[in-house]
Amino acid sequence: MDHDKELPAAVDAKALLALADAHHARPVRPIGTREAAGHLVKVYALEAPGRSVSEQDARAALGIAARHLELGPLRGSLGLAVVIVHAGGDGDYLLVHTWIEGDMADLAVFAGPAGEPGALRPGRVGLNPCVWEAAVLAHERDSYSRQVLDGTGPLPQRLAAWSADTVEGDLR
Repeated sequence: MDHDKELPAAVDAKALLALADAHHARPVRPIGTREAAGHLVKVYALEAPGRSVSEQDARAALGIAARHLELGPLRGSLGLAVVIVHAGGDGDYLLVHTWIEGDMADLAVFAGPAGEPGALRPGRVGLNPCVWEAAVLAHERDSYSRQVLDGTGPLPQRLAAWSADTVEGDLR
């Protein structure tokens, strides 16, 4: 692209530069692998500045995820999922990412007001992961491929390796 040319009309330079100015690292930490609705679920906490994910928040989110995962067999679920409990800057989010048949994934995003896990509801149509959530899911895609699909040994050994393969620290 010629940098001296005007930007295409749809490029919102002001909004993009404001996002760039406000962009910051967010800590992510694994909470562990748990069972929900017959699925192995790897759970993460993601926290905006000044926010935190408590064990109570994680339990409430896992309850919502379990109700969603109960429909897993109807969606071709393979029984492995990743849950991200995100105490965001503008509210709370819950992502339920499930590996399904045909090398595909199913993603449900729930959103609600900050600090009210019982108020989380399915996000609007088309809502996708934010930049920090997408970083966790990118790691999880690689972990699933590396540990389960390309792994060696019996399946319980592969699943133990997948469970232990987590991302932690500050995400940009």
